[in-house]
Amino acid sequence: MLSFATKVYIKQSPCLVRFYAITHQKTKVVQTTDEALQGVGSNIVLLSGGFGLSGVPDTVINAMVNKPEIKNVTAVSNNAGLDGRGLSQLLVTGQITKMISSYIGGNRTFEKLYLTGQIDLELTPQGNLAERVRAGAAGIPGFYSPTGVGTWLEEGKLPVRYDSTGEKVLKTSEPREVREFNGKKYLLEPAIFGDVAVIKAFKADTLGNCWFRGAARNFNSVMGRNAKLTIVEAENIVEPGDIEPEDVHLPSIYVDRVIKSTTPKDIEIYKHTEDDNTSDSSLENPKSDAELKRAKIVRRAAQEFTDGSFANLGIGMPTLAPNYLPKGISVTLQSENGILGLGPYPKKGEEDADLINAGKETVTLAPGASLFGSEESFGMIRSGKIDLTILGGLQVAANGDLANWGLPGRVKGMGGAMDLVSNPQNTRVVVVMEHVDKKGRPKILEQCQFPLTGQKCVSRIITDLAVFDIIDEKLVLIEIDPSSSIEEIKAKTGAKFEISPNLKTIDI
Repeated sequence: MLSFATKVYIKQSPCLVRFYAITHQKTKVVQTTDEALQGVGSNIVLLSGGFGLSGVPDTVINAMVNKPEIKNVTAVSNNAGLDGRGLSQLLVTGQITKMISSYIGGNRTFEKLYLTGQIDLELTPQGNLAERVRAGAAGIPGFYSPTGVGTWLEEGKLPVRYDSTGEKVLKTSEPREVREFNGKKYLLEPAIFGDVAVIKAFKADTLGNCWFRGAARNFNSVMGRNAKLTIVEAENIVEPGDIEPEDVHLPSIYVDRVIKSTTPKDIEIYKHTEDDNTSDSSLENPKSDAELKRAKIVRRAAQEFTDGSFANLGIGMPTLAPNYLPKGISVTLQSENGILGLGPYPKKGEEDADLINAGKETVTLAPGASLFGSEESFGMIRSGKIDLTILGGLQVAANGDLANWGLPGRVKGMGGAMDLVSNPQNTRVVVVMEHVDKKGRPKILEQCQFPLTGQKCVSRIITDLAVFDIIDEKLVLIEIDPSSSIEEIKAKTGAKFEISPNLKTIDI
């Protein structure tokens, strides 16, 4: 309560009245989830932050389960968490009838409902997803993106809904308008406009200013800017001024309600470094043919890094390549969930739920690292700031087409792969994979048979038998494994290739 003297002074000083009103704004903190969700009903577009299990607003999502007034929801999220966690719960209850996501991942509930025709799924490349939300937040109805040119995204062939058997596609995506700028094709992507956003912050003040910790900013900051109603669950609620102005990642103008987070943070995949040894034992001492092939590919891939470069690595074998960097080579690794400057895996007991990579594995930060949102991460990627990306592959065509995200009847989603290969003029794309599949069929073909990730985007292919370059849309053999032969490679390659006059043996 104000003292008598203060009241008199305020009465005589109108400027002080205005200042007092500014510094004593109404709190946005609510005490219960019922208050947080007040007015949230059916037929909404729901934006949910998080990547894997990192930064997922579980407290608010848990409270939405079985609320009968919240139904027929279109949910926008990179993925839907895991079985029993995150948005997956609203899939089980039938409250979500459509997902707009880039990746199903290991969520069996999500996959089953999609493949048995119980929900719609609008698959969207991860970078386009972030940018569609960012555009909606900025009042921009659409934009042109290089991601997905020449793929099912452009052609309108992405399965949106299956029949109950999962064998027949009942509904497909809308074809994209194509336009050419400076001799390059782009697709028109519609913005996403949300009704309600639920996000998670490490710290929020009572006015709604938010600070995100580690890589948990991911989709949280961009989704928090978009919706008509933004609900923040915060691990820590502080007073105004406790977050430095330059540390505010999401300004209070975007936030409507703040509630205390009461759910523990989980880690999806634990990966560790023991005694500063980051190598994989199966690569050091391969005991099977599969391990030997993997070791050859990873060690050869490590030679692709150049000193001072920026690189993005796909999940699986590519993430192991930095363990075998040549001496004197320094590389900055980027992860599309918002990290530039990935360090090694943590030691046991030092894991941090807010520090994961694109494969949802625990990581650390290298000295000089920086953190940002997914929308900025993919801006770096599309604009060609990343010098090198190493990806796995299902099939590569002789002209450089890549297929690495879907098989017939096994559509998991493209994640960020389409974005990563969208600017091959500036980002060198190297694919690592076994030369043949488990049935002995060639994976290097004249034309890809599986849905494309990108057209004419691959520069180099590294397999357990050989290294090929793709030059002017022609396949050229440049290196051969010492245990192989030209005859074997011809027999196991489903495309014609030239042999470099400077053909050499792979040296690892």
